[in-house]
Amino acid sequence: MSVGIRHDDLRRRNRAMVIAAVRRAGQPSRTEIAATTGLSHSTISAISSDLIGEGILAEGKPSEAGALKRGRPQVGLGLNPEAAAIMTVVLSLNFLSVAVIDYAGQVISEEQRRLDTLTMSREALIGECVAIVRRRLEDPDIDVRSVARIALAIQGITDTEARAMLWSPITPQTDIAFADILEAEFGIPATMENDCNMMAVALRWRDPERYRDDFIAILLSHGIGMGLVLKGELFTGTHSSGGEFGHMIHRPGGALCRCGRRGCVEAYAGNYAIWRNARQLGEDTEPVADVSDAQMRALAATARERAGPEREAYRKAGEALGYGLGSLFALIDPAPVAMVGVSAAAFDLIEPALREAIAQTAGGQHSKSISFDTEPNELPLIREGCAMRALTFVDQEIFAPGVQARGSAGKNVA
Repeated sequence: MSVGIRHDDLRRRNRAMVIAAVRRAGQPSRTEIAATTGLSHSTISAISSDLIGEGILAEGKPSEAGALKRGRPQVGLGLNPEAAAIMTVVLSLNFLSVAVIDYAGQVISEEQRRLDTLTMSREALIGECVAIVRRRLEDPDIDVRSVARIALAIQGITDTEARAMLWSPITPQTDIAFADILEAEFGIPATMENDCNMMAVALRWRDPERYRDDFIAILLSHGIGMGLVLKGELFTGTHSSGGEFGHMIHRPGGALCRCGRRGCVEAYAGNYAIWRNARQLGEDTEPVADVSDAQMRALAATARERAGPEREAYRKAGEALGYGLGSLFALIDPAPVAMVGVSAAAFDLIEPALREAIAQTAGGQHSKSISFDTEPNELPLIREGCAMRALTFVDQEIFAPGVQARGSAGKNVA
């Protein structure tokens, strides 16, 4: 009896390994899957035959290069787009986005809406999220039965179980159990994710060589956020998603932050803070509700053209970010950093002061070797991270049942 259980468990794990290898490589051959997983060719053949028969994998056409070689040409295995689908929902400042994504990772339906998240009631905010999901599910071109998972991301703090938004600067509402609400409404498993954590998940899938064991994703937008990966796993707190880099204190009693406190990194580096300093408004000035991407691009252009308050505002942003990162590096050692968001497009204005500040901290001994990448649009990364988190759940919990999905409790990177 026990031998049978162990054999069954091994089979499930092997199935999960094959699916994961195909998802990461795109259309690998059986030989390439064997090299990646370490499984025997006979095991790969047996599992791939089962997965093809179940409609989870599909064979591609033999490559031209393979056809020129002697012997049987190599045939790639791909994910069957129709095997399942997932839905991603991204809720950010004054903006709501939803996408339905097939099993192969392609967007098949999407919708975006502008909202006034700062003034909406609790009921209205929940209602908009439920309504946008319902509209996608009612799309006649979508097989509702194939939607196996919903992943919702939000800027702010989520709980460690990936069920609820605890606090967010985009809304005065707190403690909203979005995952429970969506599951009750639609009967589809759901998770509630931190947006910066999802950026980190996406980066690892996009570039696993650079973003592997230890790396940092910093959101440079209206707010400042962080997704932190240590030893291959997302860092989260004991009670919440953690990683609130933007609300580390830069200057005690300093500039007013939109969180209501003073002196946060965000109060100097967030879009509203850069805008406030560029306009030479006092540190007690209430943060503006929103600054458009176009306004921030125009501000950066002016800062590049001439010395003045605009350039100084970016210098202050770099200083705050640099001291924050330097303090972090003092704890974990330097790691690759991705700067994401509209202000990442102005990183040339931020970087000199940022590196100078890092060099003045205990974590700055290797400041010259720290590398930065930039990505000016956070939405695709957040959506991609949600998609990979949800698709990995489907891979391991539905098509390889019994194998715990990495990241299913918000702990690990998918």
